[in-house]
Amino acid sequence: MKLFDIIVDEAKLHPNFKSVLGKIKEPERNELLRWAKGFPDRDGKFVRQFQETFNSSFWEVYLYAVLKEYGFSLDWSNSSPDFNVTAEDHNFLVEATTANSADGKLNEWDKKLSTGELKNISFNQLNKESIIRLSNSILGKLRYYEDKYSKLDHVKHRPFVLAIAPFEQPNFNLQYNRPIMALLYNYYVDEDEYLLAPELYPEGPRAKQLDFVEKDNGAEIPLGIFLDDQYSHISAIIFSCTATWGKLDAMIDNPQVVCSIQSVWATEPDGAPEVRRDSTGTNKECLTDGLQIYHNPYAKYPLSAETFRRKGVTQCFPDVVNM
Repeated sequence: MKLFDIIVDEAKLHPNFKSVLGKIKEPERNELLRWAKGFPDRDGKFVRQFQETFNSSFWEVYLYAVLKEYGFSLDWSNSSPDFNVTAEDHNFLVEATTANSADGKLNEWDKKLSTGELKNISFNQLNKESIIRLSNSILGKLRYYEDKYSKLDHVKHRPFVLAIAPFEQPNFNLQYNRPIMALLYNYYVDEDEYLLAPELYPEGPRAKQLDFVEKDNGAEIPLGIFLDDQYSHISAIIFSCTATWGKLDAMIDNPQVVCSIQSVWATEPDGAPEVRRDSTGTNKECLTDGLQIYHNPYAKYPLSAETFRRKGVTQCFPDVVNM
């Protein structure tokens, strides 16, 4: 697909799309085209959607590149869900979606926080907004599954995986796994509490069970949706808040674009955090770094733990007996 051959009016181009059109970004564009090689435009609309909406299409291309890198086979004979995957001796399906900003709130591209603002950011406020928007997108797709996908013969009796990426607010990448862990397992790490008085928590931020978060209108969003069998038809959720254009910047050695790259990694044997600082050209980031897989312990058709097992990929298997 010729993703960067403009076919829509300039006024309709997404701000993120326009931001990567300069000559200086050509190596990154070429890498994205490599990711997308072989990706079929099944309805003839993908290029237009990529140029007009960007984030959701970028996420689909990223997922496609990940599935290819794992060496999985893809069957395109059915128009939906998005990916019909064969991994060695088992099959599963993947449906892609994104969490987007609420009406009347800032889009992720509307503002970038300054260094001073980042130092004073409220993680609880950022995470609450993310939980609400993730819930909206996930539950919307679950209803779609129940109404449509569950009736398709090629979907029945197979693991169904939902892949979601957050783009719901400026600096969404700072959320890591706090909102998705709260939403799925009612497990919330309170970083604000720790940063306010770190001496009280020598082992790091503590986890809490919030049970729900409240929307602006007072409605309550229940947490822990994977802690019973109400969504047993969802086998797992693929999640990443790092699958953005920044990953291309981090992976590609583009001498015209020199930027600093800071990341936090869990280290063996107990997962203690380690801050790493690199720059383009020396950074060794991989396509799958930052990918997270959240398994549903009540899944009717579980996704194999071996399917996405790889260094740099996090998988979560909750112990529901002892929670």
